[in-house]
Amino acid sequence: MVERHLLTTPRSLEAGPDGVRAAFSRLGSVQFDPLGVAGRNHDLVLHARVRDYTSAWTDSLLYGTRELFEAYNKGLSLLPMAELPWYRVGWESSEYRSGVLATHSDAVAAILERIRLEGPLSSLDFERKPAIEWWWGPTSEARALLEGLTASGILGLARREGNRRYFDLMERLVPPALLALRPSEHDQRRHKLLSRYRAHGLLGATGSGELWYGTGKARRDTGDTPETIVRAELRDAFVADGDLIPVAIDGLRGYRYILGTEEGLLDEAARQRIAPAPEVTFLAALDPFVWDRDLLRALYDFDYVWEVYVPEHKRRWGYYVLPILFGDRLVGRIEPRIDRVAGTVRVLGLWWEEWFDPRTADGFVPAMRAALAAYLRFGGVKSVDWAPHLGAARRLIGTRPRG
Repeated sequence: MVERHLLTTPRSLEAGPDGVRAAFSRLGSVQFDPLGVAGRNHDLVLHARVRDYTSAWTDSLLYGTRELFEAYNKGLSLLPMAELPWYRVGWESSEYRSGVLATHSDAVAAILERIRLEGPLSSLDFERKPAIEWWWGPTSEARALLEGLTASGILGLARREGNRRYFDLMERLVPPALLALRPSEHDQRRHKLLSRYRAHGLLGATGSGELWYGTGKARRDTGDTPETIVRAELRDAFVADGDLIPVAIDGLRGYRYILGTEEGLLDEAARQRIAPAPEVTFLAALDPFVWDRDLLRALYDFDYVWEVYVPEHKRRWGYYVLPILFGDRLVGRIEPRIDRVAGTVRVLGLWWEEWFDPRTADGFVPAMRAALAAYLRFGGVKSVDWAPHLGAARRLIGTRPRG
């Protein structure tokens, strides 16, 4: 798993956009989340794999060369632009065309005309009108309609400035040949399902519902039509065609599946006699490596819950906590906050697994210092500010780690 996720030697992919391309070549799909207290999710995923990573490299591929785009896969995700035709299914099944867009057709026409004439615009560029009901509650008419037009494939994301989104006509953002491709719904669901196996690398046949969003029903029921898209049937076809290979893991029930194109990685791992010196990296909350929480518990004996939406009094750890990977073991959790005004990373919490002692683990302290030094560079800050109750960690690891 660790080798397959490019994490055996963290931060080792080539610095620059080519390193980002290499990460997407392996993972395919990386979730986007706008919360940036510790770094945005996709930036953390790439920071763990690309040397001296900076978000400008991904932005250049999203909004410059447009080699990447945003779409809903397992949540909002960044994906290779070449795969856009296989994510049209959300556009074509969008209820907004006959719903909010039809109800506010005059406003929709005015928005499209302004964008056609003026280029990319955000919701702030439109007159504020009475709020309308939207996904999470009342929101401005312009924001709701811009989002509805995007979900329907009429507009696309031209750029983000912070978390402010600017929208443009889809035909000005995507090559005409890609827009002209219209795979069947079956082929689109099939592609999305395979993308989940590609991103994670070792999914099974079951798991939490969020793993499989948008990929069809789990099993066929009496009364389903022949056209009903069923995950189990798609997966069986992948196995029959060699796109997926079932593998058994000692101590775990059932099969897991690897990509047919990655069978050689198993052979390479089996031949590897000398493991490299273990290094440390911090994993994003939605890193594909941690998607399957059941597998983390079974394979790594690591219980991870992203508690950002858990009420404070019910949290076991903290608001935005990142797993700590040391070599091929998950050894703890860290809760960092990037404070660019103060020029520090504030560490609010640090938790070790019961069996792990950072003071005696061979090679851990220098590896942790190197990971924190890389994280400081990622955040554009100079030092670590440990919470008062973390004095032992401050003395062990320091406030200006190098590596």
